Amino acid sequence: MKRLFRSALAAASLLAATVVAAPAGAQTPPNVLVVGQIAEPKSLDPHTVTATNDFRILVNVYDGLVRFKDGTLEVEPALAESWDISEDGKTYTFKLRQGVKFHDGSEFNAEAVKFNFDRMLKEDHPFYSTGPFPLSFNFASVEAVNAIDPQTVEFKLSEAFAPFLSNLAYPTGLLVSPAAVEQHGADYGRNPSGTGPFKFVEWQSSQRVVIERNPDYWDGAASLEAVVFRPITDANTRVAEMMAGGIDVMVEVPPDNLATFKQDAGFAVAEQAGPHVWFGILNTRSGPFADKRVRQAANYAVNKETLVNDVLQGTATVAAGPIPPAFNWVESAVEPYAYDPEKAKALLAEAGVDNPQLTFYVTEGGSGMLDPITMGAAIQADLQAVGFSVKIETYEWNTFLGRVNEGLEGKADMAEMAWMTNDPDTLPYLALRSDALPDKGGFNSGYYSNPEVDALLEKARTSTDQAERGKLYGQVQQIVHDDAPWLFVANWKQNAVTIAAVQGFKLQPSFLLNLHGVTKP
Repeated sequence: MKRLFRSALAAASLLAATVVAAPAGAQTPPNVLVVGQIAEPKSLDPHTVTATNDFRILVNVYDGLVRFKDGTLEVEPALAESWDISEDGKTYTFKLRQGVKFHDGSEFNAEAVKFNFDRMLKEDHPFYSTGPFPLSFNFASVEAVNAIDPQTVEFKLSEAFAPFLSNLAYPTGLLVSPAAVEQHGADYGRNPSGTGPFKFVEWQSSQRVVIERNPDYWDGAASLEAVVFRPITDANTRVAEMMAGGIDVMVEVPPDNLATFKQDAGFAVAEQAGPHVWFGILNTRSGPFADKRVRQAANYAVNKETLVNDVLQGTATVAAGPIPPAFNWVESAVEPYAYDPEKAKALLAEAGVDNPQLTFYVTEGGSGMLDPITMGAAIQADLQAVGFSVKIETYEWNTFLGRVNEGLEGKADMAEMAWMTNDPDTLPYLALRSDALPDKGGFNSGYYSNPEVDALLEKARTSTDQAERGKLYGQVQQIVHDDAPWLFVANWKQNAVTIAAVQGFKLQPSFLLNLHGVTKP
């Protein structure tokens, strides 16, 4: 079996190097799924990354205590077989699955769970330096993790925290091998070890990440022998390789090509709505966007209907605020900003701003970024039509994230961004709260601050009543919409295309790519 796998891998590697010049009809190796990714992963350590592009690989290598149930954002058991929640909502006790080992052969147990969370949350932990851990905010309410016995782990929270189980199911809650972290230290992200359905084989920079079937997987061995993830940044190149047979799966299909794939019997198109927001971060601390009227002017200036209907060809709807409509239990009647160039001009005049100069960061591609260069150019044109002067600076995805996540001050006035989330708390808490500034480890790169929003977010995340949470997040949506710290653009319906021979492939509302049940002859 190992020799067969290495032969398949060699064939996949050869194909990866030559497929651009290959004639249509080239084939990937049997029982090896080749996935065309939108970018190079930043790391294979789930605690240190934030991009869905990386998570799509990682959920196949790792498990968490819980996971999202197929086709939903509901939580079900994974490495934890069951759990109990105390009456006050501040203690979670998990019973762990027995007999599970990490891919490196070390034992999965309560001490391993404690190691994972202490590593992310305790600055005095011996491997805290292997971070930073940018989404550890998800577990800010955890005061202590206690290994009661080998199969029982207890989480003590500082307060009741409604999204806790959902955050455990998110990829930041995936569990790494303590032994592997101890062995590789800062290089762990290149030497990952989890308990998932596939084991890490190799990472060739800018070429591929390869994972192979874990025959001892606790939830049953996968059918696929291996998966090869190939970073293909340019969308047109991904399409060409899909057509030529160089990849079996392509995520985030350009709208221009969706109809072509749908009409070709050799391919299958998958679509799935989910909680996604595409927006422009505005620098509220300095420059033109420090004035709310100028931020509102930008929102009136941009024709979002044209963006979603023409650029994205109906694969998205216009966004009204930071909380996507996929969370339909949030009570919000907020309508998107209308396209009103005259109102935009009037607001600029009211603010006393004449020909405001903007630097706009645009990315070449990235998780959920749809068609970022075309969208950036359209936004630039609309802003300039009402009096802004906009200079675009374009960066590769990981370079772009490095610049944006550090904050826009002194560098840019606005930046494209997209998030896929698992709870209405996630995005506003990590990217709009006053205490979520970049120098504090958050993602509030535009420095927005509103104490009323802060208070509503704190109240909503500690409520155990979903109806109350729905009302509170509706208030957040209204205030943030009016304050306009972002250019609210689109909520996307994700898509992917596979060759017809691939069976069992599904897109998930979580935007993750679970390949455990996929088959390919």
